[in-house]
Amino acid sequence: MSGTHPADPIAEAFEAHRGRLTAVAYRVLGSHADADDAVQEAWLRLSRQDTDTIHNLGGWLTTVVGRISLDLLRSGRTRPTVPLDDHLPEFAVTLDDGPAAEELVALGDSVGLALMTVLDSLRPDERLAFVLHDVFAVPHGEIGTILGRSTDATKMLTSRARQKVQAARQSASDRQQQREVVEAFLAAAREGQFERLLEVLHPDVTFTVHTQDGQFVTLGATNVATRAQVGGGAARGHAATVNGRPGVISWNENGTPLSLLAFTVADGRITEITAVIDPAKLALIDLPDPV
Repeated sequence: MSGTHPADPIAEAFEAHRGRLTAVAYRVLGSHADADDAVQEAWLRLSRQDTDTIHNLGGWLTTVVGRISLDLLRSGRTRPTVPLDDHLPEFAVTLDDGPAAEELVALGDSVGLALMTVLDSLRPDERLAFVLHDVFAVPHGEIGTILGRSTDATKMLTSRARQKVQAARQSASDRQQQREVVEAFLAAAREGQFERLLEVLHPDVTFTVHTQDGQFVTLGATNVATRAQVGGGAARGHAATVNGRPGVISWNENGTPLSLLAFTVADGRITEITAVIDPAKLALIDLPDPV
């Protein structure tokens, strides 16, 4: 680690907490890069601190990382929350006729990306309180210190966040309705039905494609519908659940993955589409076998 020295007992103590601190920051921020930045900032603050005044290093560091993460969330400076970067193996994909998709959105799956998607719906203070208490068992009193709230107020905040998370766990009928919207989009793309595409796309839809040449973003229903018409043939594939959302996976004839699509659907319209067609990135994802 930059800035630390193996013989330094403070550095050694910090390294002993690094894994947990990184996990906390990642669950709160949804970005590995931001989490690393938060942990590095915590180290810098520790290096400037009189460590004789710290009675519980783990608690102190968790508080510091929590505050840094909260500041990042509130400032809106965090990176995109869908981690399609070097950490693609954490991109959770299952075929819809495989193991129960419900497992992907189980609250107990604290490391699941489905939970990360749900957390995006929370306010920064709710997200921090929920992650620290329900995922990492940090006492409400310590969380209140970070948030500047009383213990009772923090308990109420965590409870409210928990209710929102539970409400976001979609029922089977909700998932089926979302799947039907996606199927309508794919059918319209294959058949070149421009008007039908516009019907199922939200006016402000975002289409992000990860290719060998980089990441490309298309904004707006008209532009996305135009692209979908052109690339409709590539939309054929097998229905999948991607991070708890409806998706489609396609394979080449030799069994290697061709593309992965993930859709976000709200109120009967598609608000976001993410596509991965870069073979190198696809190779990093733990994808199901061809069917």
